[in-house]
Amino acid sequence: MINTNRLKTLVCRFGSGLSLLLCMAFMQAAAQQVVTIPITTDNHALVLQTDQESRLWMVYFGDKMTDSNGYAHVLSQYSLKDDNAGIYNNAYTPAGTWNLSEPAIQVVHADGNTSLELKYAGHQTKREGDDVMTTVIKLQDPQYKFTVELFYKAWQNENVIEQWTEISNGESGPVVLQKYASANLYLTRKDFYLTSFQGEYLKEMQPYEEKLLRGIKSVDTKLGTRAMLLGTPNFILSFGGPARENSGSVMLAQLAWSGNYKLDFEIDSYQNLRLIAGINPYASAYTLRSGQRFKTPSLIYTVSSHGTGEASRQLQSWARDYRVLDGKGSRLTLLNNWEATYFDFDETKIQNLYKDAKSLGVDMFLLDDGWFGNKYPRNSDNAGLGDWQENVKKLPHGIGYLVKEATAAGLKFGIWIEPEMVNPKSELYEKHLDWVIREPNRPEKYYRNQLVLDLANPEVQDFVFGIVDGLFAKNSALAFIKWDCNAVIYNAHSIYLEKNKLPQTHLYVEYVKGLYKVLERIRAKYPAVPMMLCSGGGGRADYELLKYFTEFWPSDDTEPIERIFLQWNYSYFFPAITTDCHVTDWGHQPIKFRVDVASMGKLGFDIVASKLSPSDLEFCRSAIKNYDSFKDLVWHGVQYRLLSPYENPVAAISYVSADKSRAILFTYLHNYRVMQTATPRPIQLNGLDPKKKYRVKETNLYPGTKSSVDAGPVYTGEFLMEVGINPQVNGRRTSVVLEISEEK
Repeated sequence: MINTNRLKTLVCRFGSGLSLLLCMAFMQAAAQQVVTIPITTDNHALVLQTDQESRLWMVYFGDKMTDSNGYAHVLSQYSLKDDNAGIYNNAYTPAGTWNLSEPAIQVVHADGNTSLELKYAGHQTKREGDDVMTTVIKLQDPQYKFTVELFYKAWQNENVIEQWTEISNGESGPVVLQKYASANLYLTRKDFYLTSFQGEYLKEMQPYEEKLLRGIKSVDTKLGTRAMLLGTPNFILSFGGPARENSGSVMLAQLAWSGNYKLDFEIDSYQNLRLIAGINPYASAYTLRSGQRFKTPSLIYTVSSHGTGEASRQLQSWARDYRVLDGKGSRLTLLNNWEATYFDFDETKIQNLYKDAKSLGVDMFLLDDGWFGNKYPRNSDNAGLGDWQENVKKLPHGIGYLVKEATAAGLKFGIWIEPEMVNPKSELYEKHLDWVIREPNRPEKYYRNQLVLDLANPEVQDFVFGIVDGLFAKNSALAFIKWDCNAVIYNAHSIYLEKNKLPQTHLYVEYVKGLYKVLERIRAKYPAVPMMLCSGGGGRADYELLKYFTEFWPSDDTEPIERIFLQWNYSYFFPAITTDCHVTDWGHQPIKFRVDVASMGKLGFDIVASKLSPSDLEFCRSAIKNYDSFKDLVWHGVQYRLLSPYENPVAAISYVSADKSRAILFTYLHNYRVMQTATPRPIQLNGLDPKKKYRVKETNLYPGTKSSVDAGPVYTGEFLMEVGINPQVNGRRTSVVLEISEEK
């Protein structure tokens, strides 16, 4: 295998005795060598290959072959040339020359030329520890000093690949990037099914599966912030048929970007799939100055030949080990005051809620929205946002006093902020109108009575960092931040970009980059404090933001039956330790059902504990203690989705310890239009050791009730996986939690 860059360097170092003409001849010969570049994990391979003209093609995407020499012969078995469209399987398709298909990259050069050609100019692969291999492939325009580098970071054990692109401008003037995708994949399977996750406020992350047909299917957002509100950058591709849990070839993927994204799925004339993923080019042409380099966000994906279950377990394991902040650590259970008080509270009410928190047995009290603003007090969502001083009428002794009192009560203290936003009715808006994203000549359009601050502006970045820094400077014992983001970007215009003579088309990109800069500063100074991503619901969970946050809020919809479906869908892409699940008063289900549903993630409460009946309060106390005994299984165990709520009246999901000695099984009756016996047959478990013996015991029993599950028998793992266990879920026992423990 020849590294062309190295060969060119060696040839042209022979000295002055070798003519320039001969040197060029050697370089041309080197450029014409066919190079095969496999990017592999333990079970998967993505293979790229050059041709005689030094163009780079994607030739294979599938199970890893035992004999890697076979990859060099894959392309010869296909005939993919089509003069009507260029060639479909280019590894990073340029616009303006031989290609007529949807491009991955489109530029305007410094001289105004709109054509781009990319030729292979070398690659290198390096090992990063025992589990990670990174391959970098350099592509160069032969006529312009314009370079694209394709990065592929492969985690071997987890079968996860993170792919991104870095674009460099070596020309004498600025180059305009009109499109700049993160990844351009070419998949040669038969029949492709896409599951995208659409939604709206209170109905986020709703799955929609369809067979991809000829043409381009696009999934995108133009909201600017909280990009996952209407659609998400997460998707499932299945090959050969609809996605199944335990069989079939599937790919689970996410574009890790917190702003506007676009995912294009194109079935070409050969019935193959071209996938182009990246920042949405809508209103986002980016001017790259001479000498500048632009890094795209990452497309992160995992592939399995054994269904979505194995694929999601791979992705969850990768996320805990490598991406989520403190993914291997612990989390705090909490009581939040929002649904207990909304904006109507004072010091006395908060301190009374401390008693509730202590009575329940949670770790922390979280003070939500409404604690700030004086000239424009935050007594509703139409004022005060941006004025981050304690409201002296509500909290005359300040946040420090509440933190101190919480500590005295044996509780940690957390606080809500929404630092990227501003109400027009605020001192910040009056003093710094130039910090607000708005079209000066258009009527302002509000979302939840607020506008978005311009994080492209370094002064705004300093202000947002200062909000968090100021809270910690005054309150060193502060233990938790809930970071909200409710508004989308209307009337996208930046006064900062205008004053600095920068294109307005940079705004959507620079906003997100500015947010990351703020978070990097926060984490540099406060590396360990837990922080929750919130955005009025699940509009912001992605693996770029989760570098800085420990968890996210899936949805404002806390109705427990709806939460079963939401949490099921999020579990394809995120480990349970990242998912905040709160018990609230939404829905008509008993407290046991609500607590059991919330226990399959990071448990929290948003209720008035003092108003619970004695039996309900006793149950909650007991359930929290039980949760403490098995939460490590939920947070760090291996997850198995057993019964889908979309296909059964009962949903079932389990978590198994790495050593297979313990498991926890959650079952929920979510469809009441069934007979009393909702589980006529046992539920087959998964992930246990077939040779080990286990005892099954029900936990989270409501006071005064007895379990219908006999805790006497001892079962082999083989029995529990082949036959199963019946949790006896029915109309009187709508949720059942079973502990499975190895019997020695």
